[in-house]
Amino acid sequence: MIGFTDFQKIGIGLSAFGSFFLFLGVILFFDRGLLAIGNLLFISGLGFLIGLERTFKFFFQFHKLKATSLFIGGITVVLLGWPFVGIIIETYGFFLLFGGFFPTILTFMRNIPIIGLIFTVPFINQYATQVENSKAME
Repeated sequence: MIGFTDFQKIGIGLSAFGSFFLFLGVILFFDRGLLAIGNLLFISGLGFLIGLERTFKFFFQFHKLKATSLFIGGITVVLLGWPFVGIIIETYGFFLLFGGFFPTILTFMRNIPIIGLIFTVPFINQYATQVENSKAME
């Protein structure tokens, strides 16, 4: 089993709560407060999970500057009062930033007992295999 430090456990919790608040903010008609709290918790959780230095290195790599600016710009637009537009911009930046992790996530999800059954549906299996074989979403 993988051992986590206390900071990593806090990071997992913060990221999970951040994702929950983002989901809740979208479900409740793009509530600006919930989206702002979700963004803050998700980013701080990522910092706790992988460390501040690695977080900055991840976000500010030269080839990821466009994605980072879209992600942070989306958060800024949400805070300025246009949550729908901000979430769209932020989501696009999120997919550009974390798109390289999707093949790994899909491979992991195939091995989970109940969730893995979803991937036996033909069109889902075809799409998941296509995503797994791609290097990154660009």
